[in-house]
Amino acid sequence: MERRSFVRQAGLAGVLAAGAAPAIVQAQANIRWRLASSFPKSLDTIFGAADVFAKKVGEMTGGKFQISVHAGGELMPPFGVVDAVKDGTVEIAHTAPYYFFGKDETFALGCAVPFGLNSRQNTAWMIEGNGLKLMREFYRNYNIINFLGGNTGAQMGGWYRKEVKSLADIKGQKMRIGGFAGRVLERIGGVPQNIPGGEIYQSLEKGTIDAAEWVGPYDDQKLGFNKVAPYYAYPAWWEGGPQLDFFINTKAYEGLSAEYKAIVEAATAMAHTDMQAKYDAKNPDALRQLVAGGTKLFRMPKDVMEAAFKESQALYSELSAKNPNWKKVYEDWSKFRREQNLWFRFAEAGFDDFMQAQKL
Repeated sequence: MERRSFVRQAGLAGVLAAGAAPAIVQAQANIRWRLASSFPKSLDTIFGAADVFAKKVGEMTGGKFQISVHAGGELMPPFGVVDAVKDGTVEIAHTAPYYFFGKDETFALGCAVPFGLNSRQNTAWMIEGNGLKLMREFYRNYNIINFLGGNTGAQMGGWYRKEVKSLADIKGQKMRIGGFAGRVLERIGGVPQNIPGGEIYQSLEKGTIDAAEWVGPYDDQKLGFNKVAPYYAYPAWWEGGPQLDFFINTKAYEGLSAEYKAIVEAATAMAHTDMQAKYDAKNPDALRQLVAGGTKLFRMPKDVMEAAFKESQALYSELSAKNPNWKKVYEDWSKFRREQNLWFRFAEAGFDDFMQAQKL
């Protein structure tokens, strides 16, 4: 019987049962990887992206490529994942690149910097702009290849024991703030604290810090910040759309077959989309519940926003003068931001402004 006729009549299941499967399927090896997350397992949104990724890889390989997912602190400290991937201790990590700005500020451009890109703009820069290309060139110094791993969307501006009414209220305030943004907070008088997500509540409860930010209503409610700080600010001028990443050890990735590499890329894309969808779907009800429970919302004062903007731009210029890695990426990133803001101010902002004024 002619092979094509046989395939049509028997169907794929019959072909596989008969042992006539294409060599491409038969050749795949059984692989086991470990994934180290920087996030606590209790956060099904941000930690959950790693679970989505691992599950999809398993499904698309018929269970031959298994990835075990480990919460922050399980295999190593939450901020130890870059070194672990670099050294090959684990094959893959899921994290927020800006946590590692202390190694090189360029890490932050792969995630979020104050007054940066929103989530759609960030994805556009990465995929259709030069973002992925430039960041991969940079991460090569750390034996890493990166793939998009989710985005939270624009974040809230944090929880405060006392309402911030002006820039003067920032002076001397100890605040847990993620990654690179602390550099700007420091320049406007605040005292930044870089604390992993699973340790923020205790620090706020004990008074070790005066304020803290994480992501937004859904996560923040789970972490219980509303129980120890009544005032909730918006927006986070430091995180308009932070990009999460999957960091993969270069040697481990290059050891994959072409088919497995394609599956990894597809699964990361699914996880990337899933995270943003979860936050957009879950945040509204969580915010409503927080306000009903006594949370007091306030908008970040204009003088705080203006001072932070001014200092962030000054900081970026300083970094461009002394860090060639930063300068190379920042010049492309800032040009892309300028073009995106030109476009978004019309259709996107015009539509959003009108819709948000309606009482639907």
